[in-house]
Amino acid sequence: MELGYLSDVWKGGIIPGTWIEGEPEKSFWTGTKVKGKRRLAISAFRCTECGYLELYANR
Repeated sequence: MELGYLSDVWKGGIIPGTWIEGEPEKSFWTGTKVKGKRRLAISAFRCTECGYLELYANR
């Protein structure tokens, strides 16, 4: 497993969820620094019976 965090708002707009490597670092201008960090799109799967969610960040 690799440490990372989720981001779902980017430059004032709503985008599909993104996984960002490492620990979040605060930024005065953007809220969180992401420059130079690996980012992966998140795929989400939901059970239609119980609502259980699974998230995957594939390359």
